[in-house]
Amino acid sequence: MPNDVVTLTPVILSGGSGTRLWPLSRPEMPKQFLPLTGEDTMLRLTLARTVGMSNAAPPIIIANWAHADLLEKQVPGDSPLILEPSARNTAPAIALAALAVEDPSAALLVMPSDHVIADLAAFHRAIQTALPLVAEGWLVTLGIAPSGPETGFGYIALGRELGDGAQQVDRFVEKPDRAKAEAMLAAGNHVWNAGIFLFRADAYLAALGQFQPDMLASATAAYRQGRRDGRFLYPDPESFAACPSDSIDYAVMEQSDRVGCVPVDMGWSDVGSWDVLHSIADKDEDGNAAGVHATLIAARNCLVRSDGPRISLIGVEDLIVVATEGEVMIVPRGQSQMVKKAAEAAAAR
Repeated sequence: MPNDVVTLTPVILSGGSGTRLWPLSRPEMPKQFLPLTGEDTMLRLTLARTVGMSNAAPPIIIANWAHADLLEKQVPGDSPLILEPSARNTAPAIALAALAVEDPSAALLVMPSDHVIADLAAFHRAIQTALPLVAEGWLVTLGIAPSGPETGFGYIALGRELGDGAQQVDRFVEKPDRAKAEAMLAAGNHVWNAGIFLFRADAYLAALGQFQPDMLASATAAYRQGRRDGRFLYPDPESFAACPSDSIDYAVMEQSDRVGCVPVDMGWSDVGSWDVLHSIADKDEDGNAAGVHATLIAARNCLVRSDGPRISLIGVEDLIVVATEGEVMIVPRGQSQMVKKAAEAAAAR
């Protein structure tokens, strides 16, 4: 299939609050603006993945209006910055980006700002595999080769071949229980849903008009009536607030019959919890991941993170301890999904 897509515009979704990594990640400084996996922030690492892509335009970043100053500091160059006046989930946010590109036939590479991709070459190859389908108007998602029966991700069931390295999506599967996840792995032809998408801007807007016309109308009004200030775009608050709130998965991808998937093994992680962060961190011979403000004696398989107070763990196993800005959080490893409840309780104080 010929690749007729002229330009590739990365679209980086940076509006999340990151409550599952509380207390380090907070509404005023969510995880995408933090250096969680290295010296650079998650957002800047995501931006770095767009360097070297063929025919790539400057990335479009979509974020919360309250993070304008953070964006100015962390996003160099002339990348357009779209600031959402309210949170309406991913489908309306992507609509704003699709409306913002000058060339409606441009391919949009939509990706979250807070993921880890270790194998950059495999990521770029997957994009090139997807582009011929994108040129033909398909909505394409990247599927992650599963490494185990993970229950924290949605899955994609793959159907017929669409070309070298791509398959049609048979169906999307909600986050499964353990038994269902094991059954899908045993059956094969299932991948994790990474939330990374490629499609032409006009193809996405057409699908949105077909399946979510009210959403498209509100997003279009918000964009056209928005205010521009340099590289910032401020969509009209009233129009955007009227936009139905829904994810791209539910609003579009699960509705369309022209959805393809490119399976890829690229060392991907969504860094969605402290447990995940422990799993991908550099660890010592006892399985501990600890910073300079930690002392561990006869401790095993722990994660310790502190921005000042020294944390001493003695004779314990499987703990996650985080201390920052007057908050101390301790949770057993394997139960860090409960951290979101602590973040909600802290916000209510």
